[in-house]
Amino acid sequence: MKGHRRSYIFISNFLFLLLSIATITVSPFFPPAVDSHQDASSSMSPSPAGELEKLKQEEAKLSSLLAQVRQQKLSVLRSRPLTIGIIGFGRFGQFIGKSFAKYGNVIGTSRSDYTEIAREMGVKYMPLSDLEAFVMEDELDVIVIAVSIVSFQDTVQDLVLHLQKRIQEKGSCPLIVDVLSVKEHARNILLELLPEECDILCTHPMFGPDSAKHGWQGQTFVYERTRIDGVLLDPTKGYEYDSDNGDLLMDEQGLSHDAHENSDAHIEGMDRIERLQSTLPIFSIWEEEGCNMISMSCKSHDGFTANSQFITHLMGRILGAQGLQATPIDTKGFQSVLKLIETTNADSFDLFFGLYKFNRNSKEAISRLKESMNDVVGKLLEMEGEREEHIKSCL
Repeated sequence: MKGHRRSYIFISNFLFLLLSIATITVSPFFPPAVDSHQDASSSMSPSPAGELEKLKQEEAKLSSLLAQVRQQKLSVLRSRPLTIGIIGFGRFGQFIGKSFAKYGNVIGTSRSDYTEIAREMGVKYMPLSDLEAFVMEDELDVIVIAVSIVSFQDTVQDLVLHLQKRIQEKGSCPLIVDVLSVKEHARNILLELLPEECDILCTHPMFGPDSAKHGWQGQTFVYERTRIDGVLLDPTKGYEYDSDNGDLLMDEQGLSHDAHENSDAHIEGMDRIERLQSTLPIFSIWEEEGCNMISMSCKSHDGFTANSQFITHLMGRILGAQGLQATPIDTKGFQSVLKLIETTNADSFDLFFGLYKFNRNSKEAISRLKESMNDVVGKLLEMEGEREEHIKSCL
């Protein structure tokens, strides 16, 4: 009997508990009865429009709070200096690294051993054979690829596996910056090979250790913000990070749509680029030194440089092949020609070949040069023939 009694008590208590839970759970759905003398309007539930307005107000509060949190997050990010890795620590890599070291932490890597040079510059150096350790550096924010044009694709391919490992293990990818003299080639390779998590900034400082050895005043720096948060930025739009402006981004299919202003990844990606533009040498130092900063699509860049940079190198190489030398009676114009030969031939032939091979506009520039030369020489021969005919007619 005692066992039956305990079972009865347990079942009774259990049923009582279920009833209590049911009452608590169901009661919100059954509002208390309204006094019959109460005003009829007070018994009516709020209108849908009123509820929607309340929800909108709550949404606005949450959005404001989220914006404040994100701003605090960016303040924390910006409180530490960026760490910039440079792949290709040759003449140009050292040229930019020396300035970077004044404003951030710099890590250089290259095939050759530049340990002593890096130490004198206050730069950490790692051999390229240990590329994985370079990429996996904890605080690495930016990777600048400063190798030759002909080495660029192989370098990016070697980089990809290590970037994928970093993304898997650390959940982040550094901003990737190139400094090639040809931009469509660099842009296409970066977009084709890099993980989508990697933001891309294509740049071309149109000067170097020789042409800018006396200063950077008036030198030109071209850049294209290429991809942020997995989205291609439309290079025809003069894009600035402004959440009030829409239709500024272009996806892989070429469709334009709004920026991901509410995405943490997008905001952090823009932060890296804006910090480069406002606080680090890759932008601000060149600005402070008087550089002409130009935002331009990679396609437009290559169209212009084929008729400026490439044609300059082409003429310098052609004139240099003639073995021209200074004379005691040089004109200022000829001195300028000799200077052109000296400047262009100081660069490697790999650079000259890269300007030719990887800019689709270069062959057309050569064709036009040949046509122009034939045209000019033809006019000389034509005039010479006319003079000879004139002399014969006078005899």
